[in-house]
Amino acid sequence: MLVHSFPSKIKKLLRWKMSSITPNVVKLCIARSGFRPTKKNDWLGYWGKHMKATAFKTVRECQKVNHFPGSFQIGRKDKLWKNLSRLQARHGKKEFGFIPQTFVLPHDLRNFKRIWEEGGNRQKWILKPPASARGIGIRVIHKWTQIPKKRPVIVQKYLSKPYLINGKKFDLRIYVFISSFDPLRIYLFEDGLTRFATCKYSSSSKTLSNRFMHLTNYSINKKNENVYTPNNDEDACQGHKWSLKALWGYLKRMGVNTTRIWESIKDIVVKTIISCESTVNLLIKQNVRNSYCCNELFGFDIMLDENLKPWILEVNISPSLHSTSPLDMSIKGQMVRDLLNISGYRIPENATNILVSNSSSSASSLDKGRVALTSDQKAKHGFYVNHNSNERVKKTILDILTPEDVKILMETEDEYSRRGCFQRIFPSENSQKYLKYFDAPRYRNILLDEWTKKYLREGRRTALGVALLCTYAQQGIHLRSSTNDPNHQWVSPQQALSSQACQSSVLSRSLSAPAASRWPEEKISSSSQVLLPNIKRKIVRSQAPKTITSRATTLTTKNKIQDKSKNT
Repeated sequence: MLVHSFPSKIKKLLRWKMSSITPNVVKLCIARSGFRPTKKNDWLGYWGKHMKATAFKTVRECQKVNHFPGSFQIGRKDKLWKNLSRLQARHGKKEFGFIPQTFVLPHDLRNFKRIWEEGGNRQKWILKPPASARGIGIRVIHKWTQIPKKRPVIVQKYLSKPYLINGKKFDLRIYVFISSFDPLRIYLFEDGLTRFATCKYSSSSKTLSNRFMHLTNYSINKKNENVYTPNNDEDACQGHKWSLKALWGYLKRMGVNTTRIWESIKDIVVKTIISCESTVNLLIKQNVRNSYCCNELFGFDIMLDENLKPWILEVNISPSLHSTSPLDMSIKGQMVRDLLNISGYRIPENATNILVSNSSSSASSLDKGRVALTSDQKAKHGFYVNHNSNERVKKTILDILTPEDVKILMETEDEYSRRGCFQRIFPSENSQKYLKYFDAPRYRNILLDEWTKKYLREGRRTALGVALLCTYAQQGIHLRSSTNDPNHQWVSPQQALSSQACQSSVLSRSLSAPAASRWPEEKISSSSQVLLPNIKRKIVRSQAPKTITSRATTLTTKNKIQDKSKNT
C-alpha cells in the first residue's frame, strides 16, 4: 500500500485526548500515527473510562470515543444474564443455552433456594460481584451458608467438567470490536489469549478454596509466583499464557475440529451483542449527536467444556490492554492498530477548506456527515421494516439505492477494506438467520444483509459491488441530501401502481375514438401496451478500482500507523 504523508496543516488537527487509563499500547500506536495529546476540546479521538449516558451529549460530531452508551447491558454480569435469559425464554436453550444458569441475588434468592434444594451439595456454584473484573471477589462454593443473603451478588452454575490441557483449566480471551450499532457491524479479532490456571484441576470439593486451580484470570494466577511461567513466544505452547492461534495449532494436532469451535464462538458473540442492541440503540438516539462518535472493544471470556462446547463466562467493556510480555505486545499491538484503522477518524467540518486547498477536491465533494432523511428515504425505511419477513420483497431493497443507502454501503465497504486481522462476523453471508433475534427489525441491517448476500462470497468482496459503489462515488451520489434522479429516488409500489394507472388513463383518453360527426373512426390495436415506469437501476459493469474513493473527510489511519508492535 502506498503511504502518503498528511499536509502540515492537517497534521496540526490530529489531536488525541488522553486519560489516566489510556493503555500504553494505544499511546504508542496513536503517536506513530501523528496524533498529539491535548487537554483542550479540539481532540478527534479518546480512549478512556466508560461515561454516563448523558455525558455522550458533549461529544462533538467529529469526535470519537471508545464506548457506546449502555454497553454495560452486557458488561455487567447481572445485565448480561438478564438479556440472554430473555432471548433464551423466547427462542429456546438450543439457540441461547451458551451461558451457565445464573441467579441475581437477592432478587432471585427464592428461585435459587429451590434449585439448590433439588441439587443439594452435589452441585458447585461460583459467586461473582455484578460489576467486578480481573477476578476480584470471585470464589467457588458448595455450602448454603456461603451464600450472602442481602448483598448483591451473582451466583452462576460452575462448569465442573472443563476441557483440560496438561491437566489444567484454561479460558479464552476473545476480542470483539463494534464499529456501529445501527447498522450493526461486529468484528472478531483472529487472535487472542489462552489463559491457564497454575494448578492441576481437581473436582474434589476440598479444593474449592484453591483459586489457582479453579480460576483462570491472569491477575490471580500471576500471584502464584513460584509456579507461574510467562510465555514470550506467540507461536509456542508453553507457560501459562498462549496465543489463541497457538491453541488452535495444539488442538489440531490432537485431532480437534477447531473450525467448528471458532464458528460456534462467532455464533455466541453475535447473539450476545444482539441481546443488548435495542437498549444501546435507544441510548445512542437519546444522547449521541452522530453514530460516528462511538465504537467499542469488548473482551469476551469463553471456556470450553469437556465436549469442546464454548460457554460465555462474562464480557468486559474495558478489557485489559496492558502488555507485560512480548506475547501480549504482539497480539494487542496488532489488534489496536487494526481497530484504529477500522475506526477511520475525521477532521472537523470547519477544516474542510484545508483539504480543498491541498487537493483537487471541491468543497461540495466533502462528506458533511449524516443528514436528515428525505421523505422518500423515510418511506423506504418504513416499507422494508414492515415487510421484513417477506424474502421476495426484501430482495428488492437494492433495486433503488438512495443517497443515504449509498453512503451506508460505502462506509461499510471502506471499513471492511481496513479490517486488517479482524473478521467481520455481522453482517456476513449467513447473518440473515440472526435477524429474527432482534427485538425490532432495523432498515439498515436489512440493507446490509441483502448487500452482503449479493456481493460477498466466502468472506471476499466481489468486484461488481465495489465497482457499482465506485461509480456512485464518482457521481457524488452519497453526498447529496436529496435527489430527483429516478435511479436513486425511491418510489413505493403503491405509488408506482398509481403512476401506472394515471399513465394508462391518459393514454386511454388520448387514444379513444372521438365523436363520429367530427372524426373518422380509428382502430386501436389490441396489442398496444402501456409502458410501466422504469423504477429499477441499471447495474454498471465497469472496470473500476477495487477500493472506494469517496473523498470523505475521514482519516484512514492505516496510511499512517506503522506496525512496530513486535519490535516494541
